Amino acid sequence: MANKNIPASLASLNKQQRAAVTAEDKRVLVIAGAGSGKTQTLLQKILYLINEKGAKPSEILAITFTKNAANEMIDRLILSVDFDGEYKDILHNKTLSENAKNAHRRHQIQQTGWIRNLTIRTFHGLCFSILRTYGVSEFDNKFKIITDTGFVDEEMAAITASETTYTALHKVLIDCCSDREYLIDFKRYVLDYLVDKLHLSQRSALALSSDNKIYTTLNGTKVRSKSEQYIADWLYRHNIKFVYEPKVSFQEYEFYPDFFIPDANLYIEHISNLSKGSDFKEKQFNIAGKLLVKTYEEMTRDTSLFNLALDRIIRNRLPDGFDDNTVLHYEEEFKGRHHEIRNFLRQLIRVVDMIKVDGLNIHDVANKASQDQHQRIRDFYKLALPLIERFETYCTDRSYLDFNDLNIKAINLLKKSEEIRQKFFHQYKYVLVDEFQDVNKIQVSFIKTLMNPDAQLFCVGDDWQSIYGFRGSDVQYIVEFSRFFRDARCISLDTNYRSTPNIVDASSEVIRNNRFMVDKVIKAQKKSRKKIEVYSAVDFVDGVEFAVQEVKELLAQNIPNDQILFLYRRSKMFEPYRERFKKEKIYINAKTIHAAKGLESKAVFIIGLTQGSGGFPDVWLDDRIYQIIRPVKYDILLEEERRLFYVALTRAADNLYLITEKGNESMFIDEIPPLYKVLFSKPMQSILPERILCPTCLRVVESHFKFCPGCGGKV
Repeated sequence: MANKNIPASLASLNKQQRAAVTAEDKRVLVIAGAGSGKTQTLLQKILYLINEKGAKPSEILAITFTKNAANEMIDRLILSVDFDGEYKDILHNKTLSENAKNAHRRHQIQQTGWIRNLTIRTFHGLCFSILRTYGVSEFDNKFKIITDTGFVDEEMAAITASETTYTALHKVLIDCCSDREYLIDFKRYVLDYLVDKLHLSQRSALALSSDNKIYTTLNGTKVRSKSEQYIADWLYRHNIKFVYEPKVSFQEYEFYPDFFIPDANLYIEHISNLSKGSDFKEKQFNIAGKLLVKTYEEMTRDTSLFNLALDRIIRNRLPDGFDDNTVLHYEEEFKGRHHEIRNFLRQLIRVVDMIKVDGLNIHDVANKASQDQHQRIRDFYKLALPLIERFETYCTDRSYLDFNDLNIKAINLLKKSEEIRQKFFHQYKYVLVDEFQDVNKIQVSFIKTLMNPDAQLFCVGDDWQSIYGFRGSDVQYIVEFSRFFRDARCISLDTNYRSTPNIVDASSEVIRNNRFMVDKVIKAQKKSRKKIEVYSAVDFVDGVEFAVQEVKELLAQNIPNDQILFLYRRSKMFEPYRERFKKEKIYINAKTIHAAKGLESKAVFIIGLTQGSGGFPDVWLDDRIYQIIRPVKYDILLEEERRLFYVALTRAADNLYLITEKGNESMFIDEIPPLYKVLFSKPMQSILPERILCPTCLRVVESHFKFCPGCGGKV
């Protein structure tokens, strides 16, 4: 019997959900375990504020991370007043396009005043509207959005820049390379680290070279040592043509001096620690009337002195009027290097994003990079930071903002303009944030700047599902919520309505191997004894065959295709399955685990669960270039991989299959206690020869014997 004291709108909620919805505290964090009704709780909070607390819809702000999440919230609110079921039919009509459904949604919003007056926006969408409406004092409010892909949602489609971040950065790079010294330094970086990859083991480089020439000079010549590369580059910088290791014959002798400079009629022999005696060679050159000049490895230790030495050796022997100030052109210098340029710019785009997300000062980054112990890192930032500064100017000149800029500029506007800040202080008395485990530094700063200290902050999320650290999200904001928002109340939603007890308990046991988390006890509402099935395949083919047979069995049990989900850490893991499924005419749902967050299916297969490179966990410490900005340790990355595994496990409602490799099982499988799983695999054949026993005397007999030689009995 329903409790008469509980409003009808809350009757369907459990005790913890009701506690969250009715909480009066100024700062509330709802830790919502997987399948615990997070979205329902958030929506019921909105309805409770309007229906029971008398809040005006215009006083409520709900912030989501994606447009799809915002649309889902709006759809559910519309459904709460969809008494004739018309809108429900529209949403479930598979013949309608997304554009048609979006049009119906917009129409329904306009027809429903209280929904129209709610503010349900993504972080980016909210900042966009603030800057577009009030931001003229902070930035050109007719700005355009520049993205890496050129793709934005429909709200911003009309103001998307005609160029992408990549194409704009490429233009800026070409402009920077109009400076001759920058171009040469950039070309040297590309050749050393993106072509020759000198920062990697020289053994691998030597293995790829048949003649021990592993250093590429600025004019593309391959030479044997870094010192020879320096000499060749000096010649190139001064527009002096040279031949490397020309063949020179004097009577019966053949020599290969390091360099010949035709314009100076001069040979150069560089003497290193590995060089053989050169006195005989020098004598033969003198006899032949040829000038051979020696340079020594010791000279290269001081580049300024070495430059002077080369200048003294060569310049006076060049013809009168020799022009050493040739103009270098970007297109000519980097012809055939498009792949390497693309890699550099991709790294640069990520660096720009990280600097903005973490709110770093570019000069602090420069100081840290300049002190790094590795020359490659110092060289990268020496080139990157001037490029970043010029790129910022390029974007400002054209009134471009990227998504991070939307947040940053909106924060600056609110901080500088008391009038605008007070406008939002007065308007929003309730600020609700979905998926709080995914927030980053600038998003938390935006919330704090926008929100009236007297308003209620209601955040919903699950630290166990924080899987976007590579994008800049920081799990500390949810794990240590009270440190960032004082006097906070934390409420846990501890009932899982999605998965079976074994799936819920197994996933909880796995995630407790993490140290940095909010510990909680999640209970399954379902009653089922079905265990997680772990299949140890002997090879890829065996694993695929197991999956095919299990899918056929599930389909025979009338479980629809769209309720069978394959998950993997990396897309390439699914390739063998895709080809086999095509042959079997099995057509299934397959996603990376990141893409599957928020989804659920009756049956889930997690594949590629092997240990080590190419498996799962897939822990790889990023290039040190990024460590300059955001230092990350192995154990932190492993914890995020474990959270990713938790997300994968908890997508399954009833049937969960883990496919691994015999003898190379993922550590995550070992972390599932035996109580919750059943292990099986194809039995291996014996490698021992078959033994035949005499049925009478039990002696071992040969396979071709008809009678036992011991007792004479019939075999």
